[in-house]
Amino acid sequence: MPKYKDYVQKMMEDNPEVFDEFKIIHSKYELDPDTNQTEFNRVGRIVQEVIREYENRLCRNTERGMYSKFSASLAEKFQNEVRKVFPKVDDIGIIIQNDKSFEIKKINLKN
Repeated sequence: MPKYKDYVQKMMEDNPEVFDEFKIIHSKYELDPDTNQTEFNRVGRIVQEVIREYENRLCRNTERGMYSKFSASLAEKFQNEVRKVFPKVDDIGIIIQNDKSFEIKKINLKN
């Protein structure tokens, strides 16, 4: 198994309470983003910190050596693996506003 997949698995095993809670709210958010947005963002901030910490651990050693040019692609692979488990992880912190004031005005051509 590639190292980035090991890190994703280790991250989820080391923080089961965080990811179990996020898994529940992630599922609710996929079904109804408007209603669950606040809770998704609250729990998502914690999840983002954990993800960032493990990504830094993974890439820390490759950034210094002769493999520094591979560090960015390794981080991208790690993030893509996280997205496989949580497809909406990139929506954390996004505020969705439904602006209902948009309307198309009728044009009167009979003048």
